[in-house]
Amino acid sequence: MDGLGRRVLVAAFDGWNDAGEAASSAVAQLRTSGSYEPVYSVDPELYFDYQYTRPQIEADGEGRRWLRWPETTILRPRKAGRGTELWLLTGVEPARAWQSFASELIDIALREDVTGFVSLGSMMSDVPHTRPISVFAGSENEAVRQALSLERSTYEGPVGILSVLGDAADRVGIASASLWASVPHYVAGHTPSPKASLALLDRLEELTGASVNRGDLATEAIAWEASIDAAAADDDEMTEYIRQLEHTRDTWDSPEASGDAIAQEFERYLRHGGDGPTKPGRDDPPRR
Repeated sequence: MDGLGRRVLVAAFDGWNDAGEAASSAVAQLRTSGSYEPVYSVDPELYFDYQYTRPQIEADGEGRRWLRWPETTILRPRKAGRGTELWLLTGVEPARAWQSFASELIDIALREDVTGFVSLGSMMSDVPHTRPISVFAGSENEAVRQALSLERSTYEGPVGILSVLGDAADRVGIASASLWASVPHYVAGHTPSPKASLALLDRLEELTGASVNRGDLATEAIAWEASIDAAAADDDEMTEYIRQLEHTRDTWDSPEASGDAIAQEFERYLRHGGDGPTKPGRDDPPRR
């Protein structure tokens, strides 16, 4: 797609930007389904707080133990393709020096002739697990919005490292876009959400024109939904709460819904069930 060019860096980070591990799992799927090699890794001493993101001790197949430090790495395909190349940026959200972190990575992107930057994120939302996962697709770049029919976010407030990287990319002329999946809050804090990862990859393919291997995500998404159905079946409060979310979502999605109708439905939802039952994992959603 002309909006992002033919060498697109796709980014996802563990942590605040990654409800239900949807974004990091989407990039992990891209990595395992292709052949990639590292281009650049940041020095973890500069950006990570090891009391917050601790190194992990692991054992290899021969029983030798070694430390794995938190990292952020840019990876490229081992073989150049004819169409759009998806490069990957994956790691842990840094604890400090975000401006230096972003400048360092964007400098590497410029050196490698990256033409586009797409961030993948996921946030906890008041949405039902039984309906298609909503993905917000936006850009601050007017030309990219027009070329790809994207939206411009009106959000104001705290942001994660994805927004900082997207802003840094735009400032040096690398076209950027963001994809945010809405993950049901009542499960986002407890289990990975393959249905949301699948939705992100579907939208990424539409956005970039690259062929995306989804692996077993479709099967995993069905199993994920079925497991939540089974858990909710034993909880009358949760069943009713999910039914309220479904009704609200169906109203928003209906062809005949007007702005006034949606507003009225939303007000009704807040009056009668907006808070929902108190369930583990319910929290304010991360913001774009």
